[in-house]
Amino acid sequence: MRWQEIREYYPHRWLLVEAVEARSENGERKLDELTVVDAFSDARTAMVRYLDRHRRSPERELYVLHTDREQLDITEREWTGLRRAG
Repeated sequence: MRWQEIREYYPHRWLLVEAVEARSENGERKLDELTVVDAFSDARTAMVRYLDRHRRSPERELYVLHTDREQLDITEREWTGLRRAG
């Protein structure tokens, strides 16, 4: 689904979404196609679920977003720290 469609289906909600189709453009991540993993009424629960999912599947491109956001403006960050092996 596209972000505008998701906003209509889930008004005023926190969502855990996965990028199905995404691209990098000028230092921003453009999410062309998304799938909703889960919906929440509060940010804390959404973040707890995100952390759990990310821990189990770090290769998935997951985001916690609120549907009151009209546009997705996601700045890419370069991670410079060390990661420990699982």
